[in-house]
Amino acid sequence: MSLSRLGGWADLPFFTEDWPRIAQALDTEDRPVYPPQDRRFHALERTQPEAVRVVILGQDPYHTPGKADGLAFSIPNGFGGRLDSLGNIFKELHDDLQVSRKATDLGDWADQGVLLLNTALSVPEGAAGAHARLGWSRLVAQVLARLDARPRAFLLWGGPAQKSARGLSPHHLVVASAHPSPLSAHRGFFGSRPFSRVNGWLADRGEPPIRWA
Repeated sequence: MSLSRLGGWADLPFFTEDWPRIAQALDTEDRPVYPPQDRRFHALERTQPEAVRVVILGQDPYHTPGKADGLAFSIPNGFGGRLDSLGNIFKELHDDLQVSRKATDLGDWADQGVLLLNTALSVPEGAAGAHARLGWSRLVAQVLARLDARPRAFLLWGGPAQKSARGLSPHHLVVASAHPSPLSAHRGFFGSRPFSRVNGWLADRGEPPIRWA
């Protein structure tokens, strides 16, 4: 991995203190690992620290082939399988803002300053959560600490996301809910209206809204 691709994130201690050990563990994993190696840090590469206005924090990447693209909840356009969490996100987006979205690649959100980050950045095929204790939490803690000084909006979807963000300063907008997974979306994700709440908060600060659709 080239640190130059990380831009303003490259000086996080994680990349010298933790990443070599994690990389070695991934190299010895006998199952396919998602997302692909060249997309593992795509969320950080795509949305630089100074550009971040909103953070969406999830759990771990999709664990089925061809689905994880390095941005939390994003799926490559043209993927033919079930959308699962992303389908529920689109349902809530429609119920919240009465807009529809078909593009499953969420790169346009990232380019507007939405950091699409998971609490684990790798997962073996068919084994959700198997890399949760690999050491990714160190990276997530350092990313959130880097972002803490300036007010931002945080959407914390699921228990791991909420646990990771416990130390945030009170000047942020924090919207915490159940994860949008089909297993948990009905426990509080549906009806949480995260998209309108973020845009309302941004408007109050004189910032342009996120174009979610």
